[in-house]
Amino acid sequence: MYGLIGKMRAARGQRDAVMDVLRESTAALPGCLSYIIATDPADADAIWVTEVWIDQASHKASLQLPEVQAAIAKARAFIAGFEFQIETHPVGGFGLPAPEKAD
Repeated sequence: MYGLIGKMRAARGQRDAVMDVLRESTAALPGCLSYIIATDPADADAIWVTEVWIDQASHKASLQLPEVQAAIAKARAFIAGFEFQIETHPVGGFGLPAPEKAD
């Protein structure tokens, strides 16, 4: 599995607009096992996104989907920037498939 944890900053007062676009565009992403959008209780303009994909290729392919490209274009006006993004290798958890064991 392939994971990403990122923090983005919405333009002041536009956090809900960004989250609306994210929610609308993440209903059906091939290969996506989990896509969590969260607010930051200590920062009114921050948005945390935690993603789990079956593999990195699925994530890269999703960025080329027309609906994802349209969402990026729509949200761009409301995003002030991206603070960081961390790649992870999920090994399981509630709601995720168990990892395959090597023979």
